[in-house]
Amino acid sequence: MNSTLIINIFRFVSLLLLQVVLFDNIDLFGFVTPYPYILFILLYPLNSNRAGLILASFFLGIILDSFNNSGGVQAAACVCLAYFREPFLKFSFGISYEYHMMKITDKFSTELLTYLSISILFHHLIFYTLEIFNIQFAFEILLRTILSSALTLIFIIILIFLIKPAKK
Repeated sequence: MNSTLIINIFRFVSLLLLQVVLFDNIDLFGFVTPYPYILFILLYPLNSNRAGLILASFFLGIILDSFNNSGGVQAAACVCLAYFREPFLKFSFGISYEYHMMKITDKFSTELLTYLSISILFHHLIFYTLEIFNIQFAFEILLRTILSSALTLIFIIILIFLIKPAKK
């Protein structure tokens, strides 16, 4: 088997387990929950099959939906994020993305922060919009999206620094 495939399977399983066991139990102020499992989608290899990413994202979301009894909301948000990942990469990294000259976890930069922030906000907006699904709660959707996105961004940055290979 390919080492990239093994790394992706390990990342998939470990982020899924962390989300179910640890992060789903964090509930700040009664409505702020981090969702760092989307790091799997964000760190998926750039030159890999896009259909494989969308399929893996669907399975990631549907498995989380089955644990959280959320009726497909996580799967929909994950598939949307996987589908729009490429435009977010192009917007954030520009010409570096076009030629695949960057590796997302190489160094922490403003481009990486932009990519993470846009992707997390997009995912959370779709997630909370579908979860609440009522225009009367637009303020609550925005509040949950912003606060959960900030908490998720903090946890994702911590996870990136933990998995980042040491410099030689």
